[in-house]
Amino acid sequence: MGRGKRGRIMQPDRRAVALGAAARDKSQAAQRRAKNALRALDARGEQISFQAVARAADVSRQWLYTQPELRSEIEQLRAATDEARERQVPARERASETSLRHRQRALLEENQRLRDEIAMLKQELAVALGEQRSDRRASERAA
Repeated sequence: MGRGKRGRIMQPDRRAVALGAAARDKSQAAQRRAKNALRALDARGEQISFQAVARAADVSRQWLYTQPELRSEIEQLRAATDEARERQVPARERASETSLRHRQRALLEENQRLRDEIAMLKQELAVALGEQRSDRRASERAA
């Protein structure tokens, strides 16, 4: 409450109070949805991320980043699930950076070989279809 020009105490506008209450209710509902979504994702063993929580709770990622309690919990659970996933495959069995590069290079070479083969087959098909068309026209003229 503030004071008017004549020093009287002014009552807050009812509409402003109602808008404030609605905004507070909306924010609390969003927080509940986000917490419930976080619990559900964690219970199902799904990957925890700001995007996953935002999508499940129907809130924006930006809003999640502005909520210190939710942000902290998401970051903690995300770190915990990342560590758990890393522990599932022993370090000596994980692919090294070099191994992944070699695999990628081999796949790119195979991809290029297949593209070349497809181009050659398209060309052969075009020639065969052209010959077929020529043979058909020749037989139509002969008839």
